[in-house]
Amino acid sequence: MGLFAKKTIKILTVEGMHCGHCSARVENALKELSGVSAKVDLEAKTATVTMKKEHTDDELKKAVEELGFTVVEIK
Repeated sequence: MGLFAKKTIKILTVEGMHCGHCSARVENALKELSGVSAKVDLEAKTATVTMKKEHTDDELKKAVEELGFTVVEIK
């Protein structure tokens, strides 16, 4: 991948996270997707996802919702 490789950033609003354990589970599930890094902000109830490889909103949503959380918005 070149020096100026395109990255896509998306912000997911996630309901149902109540503690550090919850946010860590969401962060780890998103990081399991190929080419994805993620950082969860528990207070804001958001997950910021940086993708070197494109994933659809549905793929991101599925990774989170399989854990029992609800994605209410993806920007």
